[in-house]
Amino acid sequence: MAETMIKVRNLTKYYGSLLALNDVSFEVTRSEVVGFLGPNGAGKTTTLRILTGYQPASSGSAQVAGFDVFSQSKQVREQIGYLPENAPLYPEMRVREYLQFRAGLKNIARGVISKRIEYVTERCWMKEFVNRPIGHLSKGMRQRVGLADALIGDPKVLFLDEPTIGLDPTQIRETRNLISELGQQHTILLSSHILSEVEATCSRVIIVARGRVVADGTPHDLSARLSEASRLIAEVKGPEGPIISGVKNLPGVKQVETSHEDGWQRLRIATAPGVDVREQVAKLAADRGWNLRELRREVANLEDYFVKIVAEQ
Repeated sequence: MAETMIKVRNLTKYYGSLLALNDVSFEVTRSEVVGFLGPNGAGKTTTLRILTGYQPASSGSAQVAGFDVFSQSKQVREQIGYLPENAPLYPEMRVREYLQFRAGLKNIARGVISKRIEYVTERCWMKEFVNRPIGHLSKGMRQRVGLADALIGDPKVLFLDEPTIGLDPTQIRETRNLISELGQQHTILLSSHILSEVEATCSRVIIVARGRVVADGTPHDLSARLSEASRLIAEVKGPEGPIISGVKNLPGVKQVETSHEDGWQRLRIATAPGVDVREQVAKLAADRGWNLRELRREVANLEDYFVKIVAEQ
């Protein structure tokens, strides 16, 4: 059985009278890359700040790498790397100087610091500006410095809050690949609002809304929960009335929406969950002599599920 690296139980956080986290519980095992999703104000950043020791909880418990977040905060910090949404950097320091400074704070042995800086510099694509002052860097470059800082101590657990913010499309793709590679060596909890990115990099997704965990599963499993996932698109040429009535009468069909384009009927067919009527639609068109130029299943994705579950909250 895989080792549990993050264990959260009944975590609750109040800011005055405002309830930011409401009885949140979840676990993350070793080498999992888990997406932590939710709309603005859902409690994502609050959860990450509690798990990394930046602020206390009102009640509940949390463990990271086997250490209690509240009573063993120092040991927890030795096991983690944290990239906040806006990495706090010193603009007057050069990148290499900053990484040396941060390595010293993390008690990395002097003989190892140079090798670790070389490693994170290469992994985060910083060779061309490692000797430049941080204040002269673009936002995307600073984000890469923050990621290098999170990696320099070779932590067991990485907490990444919007790691691709400010990056260009090429850098986003490279960062996505890097996160997938890092997941082989580190446990990663990744907070992001870019759902396609989470879908591509994360083996599991936790969705929070209004301070509560409202969904937990693989991207595929969450998408499959949508009843709207069983939807077909068909384009048929023939008499509108018979086409609509014929398709509606097929077993498992719940609803048919139509639109017209150059004499073609574009059908959006909603069916009962798990029902696929593509074969029946094709046979119906053939039997009636209608032309059929498109017939495909429209599968829901993580974004569809996210929008639905958040709207329900």
